[in-house]
Order: sequence, then structure tokens, then C-alpha cells
Amino acid sequence: MTNKLLFIICVLLTGFSCKQNTAGIVKHETKMTEIPSFNPDSAYQYTACQVAFGPRVPNTEAHRQCGSYLSGELKRFGADVTEQETVLHTYSNIALFTKNIIGSFHPENKNRILLFAHWDSRPFADHDPNPENHHKPIDGANDGAGACGILLEIARQISVKQPSVGIDIIFFDAEDWGAPEFDINANGGWCLGSKYWAQHPHIDGYKARYGILLDMASAKDALFYKEYYSNMYAGNIVKKVWEAAQIEGYGSFFIDRAGGGIQDDHIEVYKYLKIPCIDIIQFDPNSSTSFAPYWHTLDDNMDNVSKHTLKAVGQTLLYVLYNEK
Repeated sequence: MTNKLLFIICVLLTGFSCKQNTAGIVKHETKMTEIPSFNPDSAYQYTACQVAFGPRVPNTEAHRQCGSYLSGELKRFGADVTEQETVLHTYSNIALFTKNIIGSFHPENKNRILLFAHWDSRPFADHDPNPENHHKPIDGANDGAGACGILLEIARQISVKQPSVGIDIIFFDAEDWGAPEFDINANGGWCLGSKYWAQHPHIDGYKARYGILLDMASAKDALFYKEYYSNMYAGNIVKKVWEAAQIEGYGSFFIDRAGGGIQDDHIEVYKYLKIPCIDIIQFDPNSSTSFAPYWHTLDDNMDNVSKHTLKAVGQTLLYVLYNEK
């Protein structure tokens, strides 16, 4: 299916399915807490809508259009939205016109939880098996769009039933413009948007009890190990989330074993704001890259996005959020 056709479908369907106010409720007798039922069809649709714009590489029209879409959806769900626009520079000193998108639910509530993901997609398919594709941008269906799709569905659920805590959802820009494999003399350049926000938060003195990052959280057969820095910075939050997955019946996705360490947006948030953060990120201990074979290739498309995985991650997060006091 072409990106143009996907976009037309999104325009026709988003208003219908996303305006539903029928978030199912799941009752958990052990804690007597009503947990909304995460809708994987909605999350899948939000993911497809992003991919339909084309690769969301900063300085492109697809990036501009998708940024407006994400911001508009958060506003539609009742969030107070801040668009943090700035110029950031890549590892090779290219100027990027970037936008961090922050959606705050009940900003007056000082008891806050932070959820975040990156919304840009990689400008280089530098791990593609065909060298002719290395300079081409990727769709980033799993690496970016899927995580944002989960967070948009959570935003929709919050608009129907507010948890007792305030929630901030941030879509970080310019995460994926790190130095490519083919540029052997270059390094760094990752997580530019999160670093900027952590140094210049949208609210002076911003605080949250903890943060949860989603990255590559939507793929078929995805497994989530306990990421190294997450355990170091926020082991108690890792424990909370992994136990929630077990309770919700998704323990087969959330593996009770240590994984590798990854340079990701959660490190920047902890480094500058000291908010304990974890990273729910797909991990393959048998892969040379630690990730799926389509990572940073042209095959990171909607064929690899799974509604079952979207449900597993989204329902786990809803359980955590709606049990917070």
C-alpha cells in the first residue's frame, strides 16, 4: 500500500475511530481499580497515519505535516500543547529546524508522570543490506511511529477517563540523526531533541516522579528486556512496569532478564533533570546489532507493526498509570 493511499485512509478514518468515547473498562479485583482497555486498532491507525506522510526527517515537508498532525491530535484529546521549536545541529553541523511536542494533561496536578518517544525518522538506511539504499531515509514505522501511536491512544484514553496523576506526553524530535555507519570518521549526534528539552524544559523547574520512554515498541514478536541504564537509574520503575505486564497477561513480551545498555532519550532526561527514567525498547540478544534485522533499513515499514505488541505495551502502561496515586 502506498503512503499516499495510507494517508487518504487516515483522513477518512481518523475522525471516526479516534472520536469514540467508548474506552472499555477492565476491572482488576485485586486492586479494585478500573483500567481502560487499550485499543490496538486505534494505535495501529495512529502509526499508519504518521508513516503515510513519508519519512519524518527534519527539514522536510513530511516532517512538518506530521508534526502538525501529532500536535493536533494531542489538542483534540484535551492536552495543553507546547510546541518547542528550535534549530539544532547534526554531527556534521547541518542545521535542523526541529520541534518537540509536549502535551500536558491536568497541568495543575503536581503529581506527574512523563511518557515520551521520538517522532522523527532516520535519514539514512545505513544498515540496509543494499549499499545503494544507505543514503535513503526510512519509514520508521517501528522505530518512531509505533511508539507515538501507543502514546496517542493513551492520550485518547486519558481524555475519556483521567487518572489520579497528571500526565505529560512528549514527542521528541531529532533523535535519529546520529552518525551513520558509512561515515567512519564521524560519531555522536543522537537524541538532539531530548537533550535540548532537558536543558530547556517547557516549564521552569519541571518535575515528574518518573519517566517512561518507548522506542521500537510495536514490532511483531518484540521482546523487551530490562535495559541496563533503566535498571541503574530507575530499577524500582522497571520492577513496577514488568510486574504490571505480568498482571495484564503480557509477561511473554516483558522478559525478566537484563538487556544491553542503549544511548537513548531517557539518558538525556535523567542526566539534566534527574528524573528517573526507563526505556521500553525492543532487544534481540542474538542479533549483532541487538535489534531486529529491519532496524535502520528500508524494511522498517508497516509490515513489521503488530497490533498484538501495541496492545501489550499500551495495556501495561495503562495499568501502571491508573494504579498511581
